[in-house]
Amino acid sequence: MASSRMSETAAATRGRILLVEDDPDLALFASHVLTTRGGFGVTHTPDPATALALAADGSYHLMVADLDLPVMSGLDLIAALRRQVPGLPVVLLVPAALTTCPTAALHACDAEGVLAKPVPAADLLAAAMSLIAGNPGS
Repeated sequence: MASSRMSETAAATRGRILLVEDDPDLALFASHVLTTRGGFGVTHTPDPATALALAADGSYHLMVADLDLPVMSGLDLIAALRRQVPGLPVVLLVPAALTTCPTAALHACDAEGVLAKPVPAADLLAAAMSLIAGNPGS
């Protein structure tokens, strides 16, 4: 499947979010919540390599990424991102089972936030607002 990219909302006033999610329904939900309820500009891609290329320009304030991505895991994506754009905060979307039992991989993921799927809209907005407010220099 070719990578797709949603256009950013022109009215984005709170910051720019790079969404890396291969589930089209979750991507649509997250994009809608973040743009319409949060006022963020959202760029979406299901492809981790495309996400790294987009993040390289330094114009994003937050990355929201799925743990289970094609070709590269969310953990590998974060590791590569840390080498390329070390200060960009990341929220990792994980299956609910992983948030109830601590795992070495989850503790070592180097993400600033972890949200269980299905992600409640309020939790997604709270995480985005908190992390972007705490990282205004991005």
